[in-house]
Amino acid sequence: MGDKAKAIEIINKRGILLVFPRANQKVPLSLWSEFHPRTKMKWEWDEGGDNRVFKMWTLMKELSDCRDVVYSKWYQGRATFFSRDVFTAMLARLKQTHNLKIGLSATARLLLDELEMDSPLSTRELKKRTDLRGRFHEPTYQRALKDLFLRMLVIAFGEVDDGAFPSLAVGSTAHIFEDLWKEADRLTSSDAQSTVDKYLPPGSAFRTFFDKIQGNFTKI
Repeated sequence: MGDKAKAIEIINKRGILLVFPRANQKVPLSLWSEFHPRTKMKWEWDEGGDNRVFKMWTLMKELSDCRDVVYSKWYQGRATFFSRDVFTAMLARLKQTHNLKIGLSATARLLLDELEMDSPLSTRELKKRTDLRGRFHEPTYQRALKDLFLRMLVIAFGEVDDGAFPSLAVGSTAHIFEDLWKEADRLTSSDAQSTVDKYLPPGSAFRTFFDKIQGNFTKI
């Protein structure tokens, strides 16, 4: 089994995983800890560094737009993978209890409107279309995009070579994963909650984060 197939199998088994561990902590679980258990990760990119970090980074990019899993900058703004079922269940619970567009900043609405018309877009292109280029707009842009990721209104979807370095591509969830968006509307609250409870059990790091997000939104 290749690394990509193995990673998809692991993500589906766990339901939700970071890509890299948070300060080498055991929780939340990560793809790194699944592939390299009890191995500390060091950000070494020179020739003498740990090649496993580069391989994991490459694997992350390969998985990010494969559609077998969902990739987002969700948990504390970190690269996070979801199984399709878990992402759908979490999205369903959010949609069942909150109006996800209420409370968005004007900038977040601007970004979402653009992505709902055309997705995915590179960071560079999205900033260009919304007139948010430059250092002055960067904090506002990052805050707005973070809010959209947290509400699961947008996901990350691959990279685009549109400058000196590849740029993260971002897309509207309803546009890129239309099937999951519609499935979230069909799920009953009990079925969705059952899946959330199974893969994000109460007290876990991911569940605590999810509950905190839910508490910050405007309820229906």
